[in-house]
Amino acid sequence: MADRLKARTRQLGLNAGQVAEMANINRSFVYDIMRGRSENPNLEKLDKVAGAIKVERNWLLHGMGDVQGENPIMEDPNEAFVAVPSVKLTASMGGGREVVEDVENGEPYHFQSSWIKHKLQADPKNLKIMHVEGDSMMPTLHDGDVVLVDVGRKSPTPPGIFILHDGMGLVAKRLENIPNNDPPMVRVISDNNFYSPYERTLDEVNIIGKVRWYAREI
Repeated sequence: MADRLKARTRQLGLNAGQVAEMANINRSFVYDIMRGRSENPNLEKLDKVAGAIKVERNWLLHGMGDVQGENPIMEDPNEAFVAVPSVKLTASMGGGREVVEDVENGEPYHFQSSWIKHKLQADPKNLKIMHVEGDSMMPTLHDGDVVLVDVGRKSPTPPGIFILHDGMGLVAKRLENIPNNDPPMVRVISDNNFYSPYERTLDEVNIIGKVRWYAREI
C-alpha cells in the first residue's frame, strides 16, 4: 500500500501534505501509510485519500480497482523505461560542426517513462541523445557531456540551451528571443564569458531542439 500511494502521489506531482489537505485529514495519517506504519488504516479516512488522488480504495489496499488515467504501477518492466536513440553526431560548443543529413543511431539510453511523461512532458519519439564538445558553454556543459535533446521544442521562448545550426555549423548555445524585431531575432549566448554573444534572425538559424538533461563522467 505504501508503494502504491507513493507512486500515485509522485505521478500526480503531490506530496503527503498536499494529499492530506485535499482529503481534509491529518498529515500523520498519510505519512504513516507512506512509511509503512499503517497496514490497517481507518477505512473512512482511506476513502478520502483515495478520492483525493482519484483511485479506488481497493487499489490502494490490494492493487485491484480503478485508477483515473494511467496506472502508476507498471507490471511489465519493458513499459517502465523508454529507449532514446543516441545520435552519432556531435554538437560543438565553439566554432560549430558540419551538419550531416543522414545520421546513424548508436546505442540507446534508457529513461523512466514516468519521468519523460510527467517531468519533461515530452514525447519519447522527439528525444535524441547527443554529445557536445568544446568549452564555450562552460561551466554549464563540459567537453564530452551527453545531452538529451527534445527536437519537438524549437521555440527560443522561454530561453534555454539549444542545439542549432547557426550558419557556420552545429552548435550548443543558449538562445534568447530579442523582442520587438521584424524579422524575429535571437541572441546566441555562450555561458563561457570568453566567447561573445551574437545575434541572428530566426531564418538564419536552424534550431534542432532544446537540451532537457545532461550527464557527464566523473
